[in-house]
Amino acid sequence: MLDISQWKLTPYQILVLGFAGLILFGAILLMLPAASVTGERLGFIDALFTATSAVCVTGFVVVDTGTYFSIFGQMIIIVLIQAGGLGIMTMATLMALLMRKKIQFRERLIMQEALNQLTVAGVVRLTQYIIKITLLIEFIGGTILAVHWYREFGLQGIYYGYWHAISSFCNAGFDLFGGFASLAPYVEDITVGFTVTTLVVLGGIGFTVMSDVYNNRSFSRFTLHTKVVLTTSLFLIVGGSTVFFLLEFNNPATLGELSWKGKLLASYFHSMAPRSSGFSTVDIGELRDATLFFIIPLMFIGAASSSTGGGIKISTASVVAAAVWAHISGKDDAELFGRRISSSIISKAFSLVFISTALVIFITMMMSLTEKQEFLKLLFEVVSAFGTVGLSTGITPALTPYGKLLLIMTMFAGRVGPVTVVLALALRKRKGTIRYPDGRITIG
Repeated sequence: MLDISQWKLTPYQILVLGFAGLILFGAILLMLPAASVTGERLGFIDALFTATSAVCVTGFVVVDTGTYFSIFGQMIIIVLIQAGGLGIMTMATLMALLMRKKIQFRERLIMQEALNQLTVAGVVRLTQYIIKITLLIEFIGGTILAVHWYREFGLQGIYYGYWHAISSFCNAGFDLFGGFASLAPYVEDITVGFTVTTLVVLGGIGFTVMSDVYNNRSFSRFTLHTKVVLTTSLFLIVGGSTVFFLLEFNNPATLGELSWKGKLLASYFHSMAPRSSGFSTVDIGELRDATLFFIIPLMFIGAASSSTGGGIKISTASVVAAAVWAHISGKDDAELFGRRISSSIISKAFSLVFISTALVIFITMMMSLTEKQEFLKLLFEVVSAFGTVGLSTGITPALTPYGKLLLIMTMFAGRVGPVTVVLALALRKRKGTIRYPDGRITIG
């Protein structure tokens, strides 16, 4: 691990610079002639866009991954996905452990921020757990897919299996099947559908939740964070599947021509996809406007904290909902599972939602000026980038260089976290020495 003890940078700045450095390095590699099938050099903007999409585990593509990139280029992308999914400090810690280097306290502080932990205690142990459980889950999921696709593609199916297992668990959404069709050929394939969605869910609920479930194995003994993530995830999965099914049931371009098995499987699959996975089994561009609009808040919420996904996070949305419900019901405190939520956490949650909403509004407004596309599709694209989801109505390859740069910034902020970016840009944390008297403002 690099010696950062003498760097005059905050942990937030180091995390942001680490992600930015990895993206730039990946873009340079993707520009090499060896990275493409034809030997042509990918343009810098497209290479930067692809590298950002991979590191930020989004899944947006401007060139078809399966047909444009060579094996070398595809391996670069999957390595970037793995590094981005695990996180910069997790990968750096892995290298330090392999080289038997001691991890300093300042590095542990950065790991604490990267993993969204409340204390620095146990972050190295948690990082080791993350590495082990990631490799195990990806191996199991990859083996299932490899065996399944071996019958169809032979030895190439084995490569496809493990490649897509990594892309699924990291919630990246990149695929190698060509034609920008994602997993549409497998819309009624139960093995592919359930394996991919299981990997997506495990990657999206977060490593701390998986660790808590494994260690305690009883809902009553789970931490409040785990209870919130699991129950909210179940609600979003069931609710998302039901609404998607009802809205698209008779749409001939999506679910209308499928069997009942295909309708149910596709509905379930697309309750998972907006949660940061980016895979799809139907043409997103053919969804009804009502369905697109319904998917937008799901993408905005995203996955859980300390996971491979983006968005404002499940816990943030739950805290905001609890605070709003407490206000409506006349309670003094916001409560979840018999626990009071502190005012500092509520304030942080609302701040995150406000900053995230402002970012989405600003980027959408700017893209409305630079792109000649329907507003709903632009909004969908921006929220998908912020949530590091990667679902697209098909307009991504047609974006102007300005539009691509705007989405690059959005993907980066969505993966690193808008609050982290803001704090990284701040020169230093200031604590006011003067406390003013209370003022009264009329609300509503």
